[in-house]
Amino acid sequence: MEEHVFGAGQEKRTERPVYESMRRGFFGKCPQCGQGRLFRAFLKTVDRCPSCGEEMDHHRADDLPAYLVIVIVGHVVVGAFMGVQAATDWPTWLHLAIWAPLTLIMSLALIGPVKGSVVGLQWALRMHGFGGEKDQFET
Repeated sequence: MEEHVFGAGQEKRTERPVYESMRRGFFGKCPQCGQGRLFRAFLKTVDRCPSCGEEMDHHRADDLPAYLVIVIVGHVVVGAFMGVQAATDWPTWLHLAIWAPLTLIMSLALIGPVKGSVVGLQWALRMHGFGGEKDQFET
């Protein structure tokens, strides 16, 4: 791993792998060690990793995971709907019976992994307290 100096007089810090951290978060694992659980409930992160002790309670994923899920699911469902509509002559009720549940299922399936990836990205980039310093929003 490369080491970088961030500003004069600061200690050297090792670079954190962005892809690996996001992949670990996607699968619900600690972005630092890849062993401990990231979530204690459906979308509630653990306060600290049970394996390595890394604090997770100060992350600020906020609404980004929901926005990303909307973009992903919207592109897939709308594209599939338009393709099926162009190729078939299905009635409206059948489209509703297929696309509405599919949208809900895909959204619920993706929200946790996407949130985990966002937390992993924040950890890798040392954002919001993951670098050891106080976040400007913390008191």
